[in-house]
Amino acid sequence: MGLPKGQKMDVEALKRRRLEARRLLDEGVAQAEVARRLQTSRQSVSRWARLRPPELAQVRRQGRKPGLTEPARAKLRTALLAGPKAAGFATELWTVPRVRQLIVQRCRRQYSSVHVWRLLHQLGFSPQRTVGRARERDEARIADWKARDWPRLKKKPAGSAALSSSSTKAD
Repeated sequence: MGLPKGQKMDVEALKRRRLEARRLLDEGVAQAEVARRLQTSRQSVSRWARLRPPELAQVRRQGRKPGLTEPARAKLRTALLAGPKAAGFATELWTVPRVRQLIVQRCRRQYSSVHVWRLLHQLGFSPQRTVGRARERDEARIADWKARDWPRLKKKPAGSAALSSSSTKAD
């Protein structure tokens, strides 16, 4: 019934669907048939049948109220973009525990690690991995080594007709 999992209808579409249900009910269409036509549950149609049209047009917020208000989210996003050192951490690496600590300090809210992860995703952040390379790395010397020494060291089949050890062809 309704929309596939994860899909949401906008507020206006929900309002139109309720008003359409009311119109069909006023025409004498059975509640079960209205539910089939509008692809919703019979319980919803039954609830809508008890309401007057002005009440049908009002949309209540669905679900639990968010713990962080929009200004608090904006404040958190700004703090995250400023970087961990600006927030008082020793290194330039955000971790979920550090973000949790930042939320407690700045927003006075306590969340689980899983929820902090979701919150970061909602704010547009994604997980990043640091590139594990030495600071002293010399790219020119590495490229030279790959061009000159690596082909000499790389293992090759004994002959040009030699099969690979992973070959599945029968002789």
